[in-house]
Amino acid sequence: MDGTVLVADDDRTIRTVLTQALTRAGCKVHATSSLTTLMRWVGEGKGDVVISDVVMPDGNGLEMLPKIAQDRPGLPVIVISAQNTIMTAIQAAEAEAYDYLPKPFDLPDLMKRTARALENRNRAPRREEPTHSADGPDELPLVGKTAAMQALYRLVARVMNTDLPVLICGESGTGKSLIARAIHDFSDRRTLPFVTATAADLSELEGPARILARVKGGTLLIDEITDFDDEVQARIVRMMDVPGEHVPRFMATSQGDLSQAMEEGRVRQDLYYRLSGATINVPSLRERVEDIALLTDHFLLRAEREGAPKRWLSTDAAELFRQYSWPGNVRQLENAVRRLSLTSRAEEITRTEVEAVLGNQPDTGPILRGGEGEKLGTSVARHLRRYFDLHGNMLPPPGLYTRILREVEAPLIEIALEATGGNQAKCADLLGINRNTLRKKITDLDIRVTRRRKLM
Repeated sequence: MDGTVLVADDDRTIRTVLTQALTRAGCKVHATSSLTTLMRWVGEGKGDVVISDVVMPDGNGLEMLPKIAQDRPGLPVIVISAQNTIMTAIQAAEAEAYDYLPKPFDLPDLMKRTARALENRNRAPRREEPTHSADGPDELPLVGKTAAMQALYRLVARVMNTDLPVLICGESGTGKSLIARAIHDFSDRRTLPFVTATAADLSELEGPARILARVKGGTLLIDEITDFDDEVQARIVRMMDVPGEHVPRFMATSQGDLSQAMEEGRVRQDLYYRLSGATINVPSLRERVEDIALLTDHFLLRAEREGAPKRWLSTDAAELFRQYSWPGNVRQLENAVRRLSLTSRAEEITRTEVEAVLGNQPDTGPILRGGEGEKLGTSVARHLRRYFDLHGNMLPPPGLYTRILREVEAPLIEIALEATGGNQAKCADLLGINRNTLRKKITDLDIRVTRRRKLM
């Protein structure tokens, strides 16, 4: 790489790591813990690329982006942030950041993005008018730090101000409608109506005309498109083909794979191709286990703000939340947390209280199993394809092989330990590995070992 990079972060370790990595790559680096210093460097004409944190001791990095664009048009700014919410990604896109990465970031990935920014500096066209607005909600229940959710945030930010139809796929309770609403509320159509159309709305002959009159060029969400019969689907196709000045933006949600539904004849081919301009796959809670604690804290804090007593999960209760399959996804999690915040006897919620609310582990149905008789390899391949799809036209961060193996290895060892009552010798024999190897993996994967009743 060739160029000068300005780094602004109040974390000395991050400044040191980035300075060393960028210097080894051939860049000159100026690093600071102050936005004031960063802006002085920018004003003096220093730097070819900026890497900036959001929350700094003397200001907000996102709020500086318009000033940087004014002083140095075309200067790429890569935003890094520990605020793992969809709001950060959207605000970064609205402030015209060159790129956005959540903390903890993958260093090789950040280096690649920096190299790309250096190659493309002063070439990227900028919009004439910024779209930032304070009209949107202050807080959205779409939080997550996993790679799957961060990729989803970036995809939402990219499609937000386009006119492409958006198809949002995911299990019940994952937040599909929330994502549709977020796209609308932060788009150029935010001041226009957001209307959700049901099959009943479109069943009558005049239904489409009435819906179009209500939406007035805003956003029209067709909820669970596979629930609409062929005749109503044909009316939707004709609605999407109606010319005029006030054509709405179309979005649709689906719990299943819409391409498979098309092959099975449950969705019209012409409707499928019109809706799938941009496809957003929302991961289930089982696919982002590491976000459960973050979501739980979010919902407990929200309940406290609404008048419920202050609550937190005990270690055992939190572990049960992590191990649960959550067939109802985020909606079920929120309902469980709200109930516990009101019924718990003490400030610390116990495992017993969580067991009483969750009951027995329910059957997660064919969505989790991928269909009766589906092989494990087929199910894994399906989830991996979804993971790659979530990254759009970009590759996932490097180190994928190790991350995927860890995702499979950890639950395998946990379940095997549970099945053998926590007996490590029997567990090692069951897995077909050396006992010392098992002990090392337990330590490396931070697996808790408890003596329990054997399952077999």
